[in-house]
Amino acid sequence: MATETATLGGGCFWCIEGALRHLNGVTSVHSGYSGGHVANPSYEEVCGKKTGHAEVVQVVFDPAVISYADLLRMFFTLHDPTTKDRQGNDVGPQYRSIILFHSPEQEATARQVIGEIDAARLYPGPVVTELVPFQHYWPGEAEHQDYFARNPWSGYCRVVVAPKVAKFRKTFADRLKSAAA
Repeated sequence: MATETATLGGGCFWCIEGALRHLNGVTSVHSGYSGGHVANPSYEEVCGKKTGHAEVVQVVFDPAVISYADLLRMFFTLHDPTTKDRQGNDVGPQYRSIILFHSPEQEATARQVIGEIDAARLYPGPVVTELVPFQHYWPGEAEHQDYFARNPWSGYCRVVVAPKVAKFRKTFADRLKSAAA
């Protein structure tokens, strides 16, 4: 099985990871940091808004099962890609919508999908998702991995993450791993 890697940020990484991990063809999803200038940042440093990093997930997937374009289309349903440095009450550059492409093909696909979304007027404004070449990924701390699965009753998970994941599962039920359906 040949795999590909996608690095995506769309607000809190717990929401994105909590949904994408259940897709057929996705072999792993890890929460971390990318897009900034500080090596191996901590969560506290990233939240301090001076590292330049966004909260991201790194998704390893089988493109024979799920295409990069479909992965991006699903990613865009999990956040509002028209707000700069903000997702709901989460405000700051660490919550920006960002795609860190790993190849020219990924860049072209991301531009195509963004064009489709803008042309279809799926949102009230244009997509402001940053498209930047992937350089480094720094894994998040252990407590951020599989956070929603391990902490479903925490306040943030109940109010923010759970509704997004439930909507995602309902919308893409036919694309989920059978254990997650």
